[in-house]
Amino acid sequence: MTEAAIIARVLTSPLEVDASDWNALLAQQSHPTPFMRHEYLVALHESGCATPRTGWMPRFMTLWDGNTLVAACPLYVKSHSYGEYVFDWAWASAYEQHGVAYYPKAVIAVPFTPVPGSRLLACDADTRALLVKAVCQWCEDEKISSAHVLFASEADVQACRQQQLMLRHTVQFHWKNVAPTLGTGVSLLPPEGALAALGQPGSGSMAPTLATSVSSLPPEGALSAVERPGSCSELRFYSFDMFLASLTQDKRKKIRQERRRVADAGVYFRWARGRDISSHDWDFFYRCYERTYLEHGNPPYLTRDFFSRMAQRMPDAWLLFVAERHGQPIASSLIAISAFESSASGRKEHELVAYGRYWGALERVDCLHFEACYYQPLQWCIENGVQRFEGGAQGEHKMARALLPVQATSAHWLAHPAFAEAVERFLEREDAGVAAYLEELEGRTPFRTSTQGEPNP
Repeated sequence: MTEAAIIARVLTSPLEVDASDWNALLAQQSHPTPFMRHEYLVALHESGCATPRTGWMPRFMTLWDGNTLVAACPLYVKSHSYGEYVFDWAWASAYEQHGVAYYPKAVIAVPFTPVPGSRLLACDADTRALLVKAVCQWCEDEKISSAHVLFASEADVQACRQQQLMLRHTVQFHWKNVAPTLGTGVSLLPPEGALAALGQPGSGSMAPTLATSVSSLPPEGALSAVERPGSCSELRFYSFDMFLASLTQDKRKKIRQERRRVADAGVYFRWARGRDISSHDWDFFYRCYERTYLEHGNPPYLTRDFFSRMAQRMPDAWLLFVAERHGQPIASSLIAISAFESSASGRKEHELVAYGRYWGALERVDCLHFEACYYQPLQWCIENGVQRFEGGAQGEHKMARALLPVQATSAHWLAHPAFAEAVERFLEREDAGVAAYLEELEGRTPFRTSTQGEPNP
């Protein structure tokens, strides 16, 4: 395959790309996510969430070698910067102050979804670089001010760097199912009689989840079954109690207090996944989700129709937690579960990842947000072998729940040379600040060290 043989086509709808071709290309990437699936992007389009009416004009860039799709990306031309989570309002303001149009601009992103992952789908690194080049050339031809690749994978970053795009970093907070080693003299097991974790799912996905008599010690033989993912210094948590025992005393105490407040308020949880999520459950979830946005003075980005399409076309990607009190639902949280395999390394690789997405409540209960959005999902992740839980954009408070800082990257091309130079200087200063912030956060680990001894009840 030579560059001369590649043909670029700009499409006006994700429906113009064959679903199997798109998803097959996605499966070849190093960092696929459910949000880049053809079904997800089409649902955003068909439900009216990401359309020209809402300021998201689809112009998907595709590269073809004959009839074979060799590269593609979700490209949107935008008249605003809402729903992106990489904030460039100051850039737009500077353009306006100098009488230069910043909008329309182009973004390569999943609308309303700050989840890092593959954005530039390509059969190899050279074709990925051609895709970036084609996007920038198209933007220049169409008099579009700029192109922005949001929440890019490392492979995307390399392709953007090769085409001399500017890189910008931000901080997210992710949890990994890896128990830290504390030395041979320090046990990760909680003491006998430690507070049992809330939310054991019992025998079925719809069972009430308030555990009252769960042993804090693992069942016989459990230690030998603990998975060690490639290193004798790593082991995965086999219970929420084991996770708690790995934290410093103040963090462990705080989490137990917060969970106890929810339990003392008479709140218990049930969860459902995939097709077990009923239409009634989806309706209730949307009431909660919509109310959260309206309380902040904004209409929700996503419609009930969008979630109906998710229930029909990607049911296995969703896990719903419902909080109930006195037999009535009062709150819910919805997370996504990665159900996609990558073949980028030449062999099928499957990593279970959970993504914290949406939440809402119809009643106010102290600490209910933490229980619904962190503790219930983390417990589920531990019990179901999920390797990583991504907590979404921003939120330094997540560190107290053992979600640790990670760097997320976007890439930017600006057509105007003077503004490109000014933004580059700005990004140099901002990058230094982000690096210092990350260093400061890394010194505030919630995990106890080998010198801190055994955990107290």
